[in-house]
Amino acid sequence: MKVISILLAAFLLLIQAQLWLGKGSLPRGVHLRGVLAQAQADNEQARLRNAQLEAELRDLREGLEMVEEKARFELGMIKPDEIFVQIRR
Repeated sequence: MKVISILLAAFLLLIQAQLWLGKGSLPRGVHLRGVLAQAQADNEQARLRNAQLEAELRDLREGLEMVEEKARFELGMIKPDEIFVQIRR
């Protein structure tokens, strides 16, 4: 009877060791949940950026107003007969 008790205790320790230290351990599961949460947050940011780019692309396809705005603000272009005034604060 004593040998069986020792074997059962050894198996219990082996199972506990796998639970805490093995490939599917609890600390690894917590770490992977954190990695998953970060990946989901990154994906959400990418989705928002994609939606913004899609809206910008739609504007570019629909009219020249967006092209003119980009040329003015990003490239500093002005129309003929316009006077450029820059105010610094």
